[in-house]
Amino acid sequence: MGITSALYSGVSGLNTNSQAMSVIGNNLANTNTLGFKGSRTVFSDLLSSNVSGSGGTSQVGRGVGLSTVDNVFSQGTFESTSSDTDVAIEGAGFFVLKEPGADATYYSRAGAFRFDDEGFLVNPEGMRVQGKSFDAAGVLTNGDPSDIQVTNVGLIGARATDELTFTTNLDENAAQLGAGAIDPANAATFNYTVPGQVYDSLGEPHQLSVYWRLVDNATNTWAMAYTTDGDPATLANIGNLTFDANGNLADANADGAPDPVTVALALPDWGNGSTAGQALDLVFDCTQYDSDSQVIGTSQNGFSAGELNNVAINSEGTIVATYSNGEKMNISQLVLARFQNPGGLQLRGSNHYEATAEAGTIRVGLPGPELGQVFTNALEQSNVDMGQEFVKMITTQRGFQANSKIITTVDEMLSELINLKR
Repeated sequence: MGITSALYSGVSGLNTNSQAMSVIGNNLANTNTLGFKGSRTVFSDLLSSNVSGSGGTSQVGRGVGLSTVDNVFSQGTFESTSSDTDVAIEGAGFFVLKEPGADATYYSRAGAFRFDDEGFLVNPEGMRVQGKSFDAAGVLTNGDPSDIQVTNVGLIGARATDELTFTTNLDENAAQLGAGAIDPANAATFNYTVPGQVYDSLGEPHQLSVYWRLVDNATNTWAMAYTTDGDPATLANIGNLTFDANGNLADANADGAPDPVTVALALPDWGNGSTAGQALDLVFDCTQYDSDSQVIGTSQNGFSAGELNNVAINSEGTIVATYSNGEKMNISQLVLARFQNPGGLQLRGSNHYEATAEAGTIRVGLPGPELGQVFTNALEQSNVDMGQEFVKMITTQRGFQANSKIITTVDEMLSELINLKR
């Protein structure tokens, strides 16, 4: 082993530190790249030479080499945005993307998505985001993920109300009016009234009001009647409600819980061309407590026709269409992928990764604790720490200078050897 071996050690140091500086430069260049994951260099010493001496065999190193360049998949910080299709992942998952017209599947942490002119959810490079779709009943379908596409959702048709629920408290201290007819025009014939709203098959709203009359204090019995608009207006009795001593409805479930009372009706002909005899379940979830009569809430399941107002991604990764009538429709749900060894993924540029055998097994599923949570109106920033990179830059530069000094020093030593024969 001669003095020239030190030259090769110095050259290996120059090469290795140059490669490290390239990695640092790439990290710093991508500090503002969405979803970028920084890299780090790992050095290793080269095979040593054995040197025999009086104390036995010793080893002298031959320099340094680049062992590996690892991707660092630590979590990046989130930037809030105003776009309803921007999504960030907290966790180890990746968005699943496919190139149109190709079988190749790619993975990314960058969630700057938008809808193209065909209604596909795509990233800036035109890769289509993968997810699972909902059927007409709003149930998530099984099967493999597919391209997320929003089509034929510009209008949502009207839905006729088939259930109207009144949640009210009737004052147990109300005046007993006894048996008799309820007349909406005469307030002395009823104790309390609540207006409700139903929709016909054309999506037209109609008022349906319910009236209560305390018939008997001893048995806590109330008579009920309802009215609807129309020409002529409808008035009909719909039976009685009876409460127990605790103020709950007397009819109870098997577990003893109060059971709401349901009354089946056939609504009148509205005279506007909508379906006549519309079936409606009136549900009474009522109490009789020592408190003023009051409505706690009314709810019904009908709505008018509506136009599409917006399509957005919610916190569960569901693509939701919102309409002018306030209704919402679930269209698809994002899927995420998680790898056993994300460090084995192959970089393909444009924030894309490709699966390899080194990445290990892959799990694809809906967002959640295992695959990652999604956050809307947010984008994940690069995980590069500029402070750390500048420190690495300084140490790498010093390493390069030190190895340069090795070469110049050995050069001077060789010059001295050459001068010995003069």
